[in-house]
Parts: sequence; C-alpha cells; structure tokens
Amino acid sequence: MSAGFASRLDPVLPAVAEHFGTPFHIYDLQGLHETATAFQDAFRGLASREYFAVKGQPNPAMLRRLREYGFGFDCSSPAELAAATMAGATGEDICFTSNNTSLGELAEALELGAIITADDETVVDKLIAMGARPRSLALRVHPGTAGAVGESYLGDTESAKFGVRVDRLAAVAAKAATLRPHRFGLHMMLGSGILRPEPFLLTLDLLLEQVAALGLDVDFLNLGGGIGIPYRPQEQAFDLPAFARAVRERLDAAGVRPRILFECGRYILTPHGVLVTRVLNRMSKWREMVGVDSGMNALIRPGMYPHAYHHITVHEGQGRPLETVDVVGSLCENNDKFAIQRRLPRTAEGDLLLVHDTGAHALSMAFTYNGRLRPQELILHPDGTVERIRRAETIEDYFATLTCDADRLEVVRQ
Repeated sequence: MSAGFASRLDPVLPAVAEHFGTPFHIYDLQGLHETATAFQDAFRGLASREYFAVKGQPNPAMLRRLREYGFGFDCSSPAELAAATMAGATGEDICFTSNNTSLGELAEALELGAIITADDETVVDKLIAMGARPRSLALRVHPGTAGAVGESYLGDTESAKFGVRVDRLAAVAAKAATLRPHRFGLHMMLGSGILRPEPFLLTLDLLLEQVAALGLDVDFLNLGGGIGIPYRPQEQAFDLPAFARAVRERLDAAGVRPRILFECGRYILTPHGVLVTRVLNRMSKWREMVGVDSGMNALIRPGMYPHAYHHITVHEGQGRPLETVDVVGSLCENNDKFAIQRRLPRTAEGDLLLVHDTGAHALSMAFTYNGRLRPQELILHPDGTVERIRRAETIEDYFATLTCDADRLEVVRQ
C-alpha cells in the first residue's frame, strides 16, 4: 500500500466501514492509473503489450478500467474468457494461456479469436484433430535446468507441470507449423514474485536462443508474468525502466524485433488494494491473538505459501504501545492467520485493520470453507467517492447450486 493510497483512504475509511460494513477489499484507481501509465511509458517505442492476468483480478469492473490503458487479458479458463469479454475484449485482445487444456476450452478460445498458447504437445495435437487454424499460436517452453531461478511457486525443473520440454520443442514446433497460424510465438515464464530483472532477461535470452535454433519466423515473444512487488516495507521495488532498457539492448544485440508480450497481474494491481477487517476479539492463548472478521477465505496467500507476507496497519494506531500478536480469522484451520508474531499497535475490539497488497491474487483465490463467505469489493475513485463493484456473498449464494433440474440415471445391473 503506497503512501498515496493511504493518504486517500485514511480520511474516508471510518465512513466507508460504517456505510458498507466490513470486511471488504478496496482498490485505489489513482494508484492503478499511476502504475499502468508507468508500465506503458517504460516500454514506449517498443512493440509490446501487457496482457493483464485475469486470474489475479477477474472482476469485469476492474478489467474495464485496465482495458482503458490498452491492456489485453491473459486468460486460462472459460470463466476468465467470459470476464474478458464482459470487459469488452475481443480477438487478440485475449491471450489464452491454459494448462491441462480440454477440447471444449480450446474451442471457446478459438471462437473468440484469441491468441492460443500451447502449454503442452497435447494442445497442438488437439488443434490438429480439430482442424483449427489459430490466427496466433505460441508454444510455452520449459527450459529445463537452464531456467532454474530458485524464486518460484511454479515447481522445480522435474516437478513443474508447465511448458513443452525444450528437447521436444523443435518437433512440436514442426507440428504446430502444419496448422499454418498467421502469427507464431514463443512463451516462457520462469518464476513468480521476482523483484530483480535478471530472471526475466534470462527468459528473453533463452527464447532468443530458441528462435535462432528453430529457424522459424517468430512474430512475438511472451515473457509471461511474475514481476513482484515489495510486500515487506524494507524490500526494494522492481526497477521497471531499467528492465525495459535491458530488453531493448538484448533485442538490438540479437538483431531481431519480435513483439514483446507480458502477462503481469501482481505488478499492475496488487499494491493498489487492501483488505479492511474489524477486530472481533482479543484472545489470550499461549500467545496473544487478535481475532478479526475476515480470514484466509478472503486472502489465502499467508496460509497457502509458507513465506508469504502481507503488511498490516491499524487504522489510527499511531502512538499506541506495540505488542506481538497473531492476527487470526475464524476458520477451523490453524493456518488461518494473516500474521504470526507480528509487532503491531495494541488493538481493541472494533478497531479497523488494513491488510496491504490485496489488489490481485486475493479475492480471486477466495473460498467458502466452513461456510465463511467471500467479502465485497469496493473502489476508491480519485475524487474520494467509494463505489461497490461486488456485493458480499450471502447464505443464499452458498446454497444456490442445490437448486437444480431433477436428473437421475437408473443403472441396470447385468
């Protein structure tokens, strides 16, 4: 959460919490504007495009605002394709980068005219069997040990489920060529949440090596996503202008100018969202616990990833004595914690806590275990007004799929 976001949100937060109730995710449109324009400026003059990763934030209300900056959308499922089309995306505004892909999913992406990224040889086989001719087709490459960066939740070299093995790439590319796509590209993504440019430049180097080795006309290179943000206050932000300069230098040295695509979600939107939650209980176990009215059902990262961190501040907590606490939700899981042994200003029941950096990969990863329902989403406009763009789930929503057409299969046993 930037200082600018805090200065815009703090004065209105009590009124927002009173009017809408807690918990809620709230997104700062001014901060989004600043990051989106900075991203465009860094790569200005280079043939490139950002395809925002819909998995990070699938709310069409937010996607429509991202589209205003010329961004396309990276989708990996039919629901994400639907979200992109609700936001007004068509054709090659959409990049379909799926994994373990079905025929039906491919058919939907092809019907929309999306760029198809084949994550596996079986995708190419399916496209051939369908008699498809994608306008744009990319192969996602698994580089083997050459791509190990050690900062990834994508899996190590042997266990990762993503990409065409580099030793099979030439054969798969030859198959793909029979589809006669209008444009052909290569895709690679080495890691996630990375704060230094070297892994992304390694990605570009590895892809350029494959362009030369394959001897094919490659129209675009997709460097994937994975640019991180400084979740911890002491971390340094990713130097995007320096990275953009290095990309230009690499392309100049190689003597080629393919279009460069990105699939960033975290970098674009994460810093511009916070989860606002209210203290329900002060509890003394073997540790001091601060119980709040949200939990990992609304933000799973701290419970899912062992080293994940989200900064937490207490609204109007300045000047209070500090204490060491766990900040916990209400799920029947001991990892339902936003913070473990964190030094925070002393809280009382009713205080508002802000869990920072939830603009992406927060509500999109939410779930309803224990019947704990997903919270509402709000946006903070630059003029200080606040708008709801998703209501909180209700118990009626939780049971909605129990209402279904009567259908029973009688199996005759032999």
